Amino acid sequence: MSQEAITIVIDGVEVKAQPGQTIMQAAEAAGIYIPHLCYHKDLPPGGHCRVCTVKVNGKPASSCTHPVSDGMVIENDTEELKTKRREIIEMLFAGGNHFCPFCEASGDCELQALGYRLGMMAATYQHLYPKHTVDASHKDLFIDRDRCVLCGRCVRASETKDGKHVFGFEGRGINKEVSVDAPDDLSETDMVATDKAATICPVGSLKLKRVGYKTPYGERTYDKAPIGSDVEKKQTV
Repeated sequence: MSQEAITIVIDGVEVKAQPGQTIMQAAEAAGIYIPHLCYHKDLPPGGHCRVCTVKVNGKPASSCTHPVSDGMVIENDTEELKTKRREIIEMLFAGGNHFCPFCEASGDCELQALGYRLGMMAATYQHLYPKHTVDASHKDLFIDRDRCVLCGRCVRASETKDGKHVFGFEGRGINKEVSVDAPDDLSETDMVATDKAATICPVGSLKLKRVGYKTPYGERTYDKAPIGSDVEKKQTV
């Protein structure tokens, strides 16, 4: 049995949490959805995207990395935080080249789904249209860097789940992008289609080949229910 539970408050609701949990983990266990993008329950937290920022005792904190403590008062579902999260999502759309209508990840894309959930109608920032490359050299996978949101999931998955170091980051600012551990392209790495990193991307950047349209538009994950619905169902279980 774990240590004795502690009590935290999220949006006025008392929640039991375990020492050592992050705010994100405690909230999800209680059926409270905190919007996020770089976080994945199977990976160590990265704290890259800041979409999951909440207020802890009045101060901003990343919920995927911030540990719980007894008596902690957390704000999550507020208009202020929704606005900030929407602005982050808008910046990610403006900073990349995201063409949802013909992207094979549409309907399964977490970035797109967050835009819908947070009420984004269109990016209010100037689109930068950066020049990025597509690497389709691998027989089973491709990288479309136009769609990458630099969440770091593939980097963490390759290292912690696959025991490899296939991915990393290079460059700064608008020129920052995911790189591979090879002289030229993905085909020269030891990555295989069964690696965790192959299916961990939240958008349409790192994808398996020959499977993109097997599930028709309209029948995909977020076509059926808004992102976060799976977490919120736990409140009624």
